[in-house]
Amino acid sequence: MDTKTAKLLDGKAKAEKIQQGLSAVIKEAQPKIGRPPGLAVLMVGDHPASAAYVRGKERACKKIGIASFGRHFPTETTEAELEGVIAALNEDERVDGILIQLPLPNHLDAQHLLYQISPDKDADGLHPINLGRLVRGETGLRSCTPAGVISLLEEYKIPLQGKQAVVVGRSILVGKPLALMLLEADATVTIAHSRSQNLPEIAKNADILVAAVGRPEFITADMVKPGAVVVDVGINRVTDSSGNSRIVGDVRFEEVARVAEFLTPVPGGVGLMTVAMLMQNTVDSYRQHLQN
Repeated sequence: MDTKTAKLLDGKAKAEKIQQGLSAVIKEAQPKIGRPPGLAVLMVGDHPASAAYVRGKERACKKIGIASFGRHFPTETTEAELEGVIAALNEDERVDGILIQLPLPNHLDAQHLLYQISPDKDADGLHPINLGRLVRGETGLRSCTPAGVISLLEEYKIPLQGKQAVVVGRSILVGKPLALMLLEADATVTIAHSRSQNLPEIAKNADILVAAVGRPEFITADMVKPGAVVVDVGINRVTDSSGNSRIVGDVRFEEVARVAEFLTPVPGGVGLMTVAMLMQNTVDSYRQHLQN
């Protein structure tokens, strides 16, 4: 009986390593800059998952020495009020990174508010100017989840040059920027999605398969090339018939683990890398003061 199982790409260990490195950078830079780095996470309303994510980000800030300027606003907060807060944070010299926790309540235009953040303080790397810098291969703040995926692949010395990479998912948060980053690393990239014809066939062609489709356990073993590297970006809460809930990814973990060579766990994979890259972006923005 074949008991082969994929090696895990441990996001927790890599995120720890990044945070330790950032902590050392801050200790060295702080006497020269005269203050710690600052991150402002803005949350509107009472979305339970968002509240958990924000707490995780605040814990990470505290651990590595980033000052937190987070604000929590009531659901009924107006767009004009938030614009005023963002404008003040853009001018605040203590703040290096600004992030709007998504999703926002329906009456707020997330895209419009993201555009109000100064591109040099865009800790999430989602401002059109930063996405444009990525397209052009220029330095700039990079979208956190895709940057976390690339960092994790680098940590495990997984070669990207010339490899067939398939990204299942085309969101502006993950799919599109990740495809650009894989191209930058000289991979041959296909973006697939829920309307792609012959999706299993496309996925099975991948040396590196990234699942970022937002559907629980969507990628099955018959969609994976034997020996492929599979990165699961999904975080989905599912409830069984007994009413017990658990977190699963976009990949059917147990069965894909018998086919793939490397696989990210959920939780413990890409999610922790996203937070680490948010810290990285904030510290990169902070270090610009040393160059100016």
